[in-house]
Amino acid sequence: MQGPGLPSLDQLQVFLTVVETGSFAAAGRKLGRATSAVSYAIANLEQQLGVQLFDRDRTRKPTLTAIGSSVLSEARTVTVGVDSLRAKISGLTSGLESEVSIVVDVMLPTARLVDAMLAFQREFPTVALRLHVEALGAVTQLILSGAAAIGISGPEHKGMAGLEQMRVGSVELIPVAAPSHPLAQAATIQPGAARDHVQLVLTDRSLLTEGKDFGVVAVRSWRLADLGSKHALLLAGLGWGSMPEPMVRSDLEAGRLKKLDLPEWSVSQYAMQAIYRTESPPGPAAAWLIDRFIEQAELRLKAPRPSLGT
Repeated sequence: MQGPGLPSLDQLQVFLTVVETGSFAAAGRKLGRATSAVSYAIANLEQQLGVQLFDRDRTRKPTLTAIGSSVLSEARTVTVGVDSLRAKISGLTSGLESEVSIVVDVMLPTARLVDAMLAFQREFPTVALRLHVEALGAVTQLILSGAAAIGISGPEHKGMAGLEQMRVGSVELIPVAAPSHPLAQAATIQPGAARDHVQLVLTDRSLLTEGKDFGVVAVRSWRLADLGSKHALLLAGLGWGSMPEPMVRSDLEAGRLKKLDLPEWSVSQYAMQAIYRTESPPGPAAAWLIDRFIEQAELRLKAPRPSLGT
């Protein structure tokens, strides 16, 4: 038994237009063709597929048959796929990347990341995105290795040759502990008191800054490669440590964590930069994404700061 033939893209487009407009005549007007040409295209499509798509006998207007309704869904899928293919080819021939790979520091506030990703999807619907989230020197390592084209990194790479960098704001790091922790219960934290308690420290999974400590005060520390795990252990009262303020804001407001006023604490702002290899400048989509992060930082600087007393 011979299967259905191969319909043309034009036949499918005519079919979709008839469904959209509700009649052969209206479809003809929209397509700039005679009604007879539209009717002929539909008849050929039905012959190619070996099925009846419209019921022309019981109603004056063409009504989809049960099979026609099923074909409609597939026809839309085909035409959308072809449109996406044409858009991607158009982008490639104009210099637009087919994919952008980006690595961001785990300290980057989630709201900023989501905003950038949503805007990127709207602006470049045909460009695939590959997102990595890493900590400390691992961000720079992915850039240097070529695994990611652009990065949003902390200050660990400062002065490193072969990298271009642009400021994209900063995030405030604050020392916190659970209310049950001795440091949180102290009316006044004496200088050096934090050294006697376990500090939870985010560790580096890369070789670039292996063995280097950032903001470590305590004699005893637990090293964690995941910021989420650090957050969970802080909530459980298993130590104290610094966290990005946006990540613990709701915990502070709800009383699940308490900000520690440590006399020796000096780390407050974690500076962030967009980086890429000098020899591999970003394409149009990647450059647009960097600009989005820069705009976020500029808007944040212009926004009024909330009063600490309220």
